[in-house]
Amino acid sequence: METDAPILLATVSFLSALQMARLARRVGLCRLAHNIQPPSVTGPPEFQRIFRAHQNCVECYPLFLVTLWTGGMFFNEATAAVGGLVYMAARQIYFEGYIKSGEERLLGFYLTLGVFATMTLLTMIGLLRGILLKYFHIHL
Repeated sequence: METDAPILLATVSFLSALQMARLARRVGLCRLAHNIQPPSVTGPPEFQRIFRAHQNCVECYPLFLVTLWTGGMFFNEATAAVGGLVYMAARQIYFEGYIKSGEERLLGFYLTLGVFATMTLLTMIGLLRGILLKYFHIHL
């Protein structure tokens, strides 16, 4: 294995993929419990909350992966990996809260927004530093 390989980013990506699979499985188990056949996305409120919580996580996932990897490659790998772990915890809090009620998802939602804002800022700093160095020979 190459020593410069982004092992922390790969590990967090893999763990987040496992988390997403586990959330999808929970939707599937709820479908079975309520006898809701795909492609139907309607059913009792319990199913609708689990389904929406998972869909919201799926919708955020590309932004998470992009900020994780670009922040890790251009700002700092360890910082991005920690941000990724915090993101995963925030999404879990969001998911579990949403299952209970729509209002209980807010803590996880706000934590997710904070992680996205932080990771986006770090990514922008890293990219700006890289552009300035590569194209303008300015080292910050």
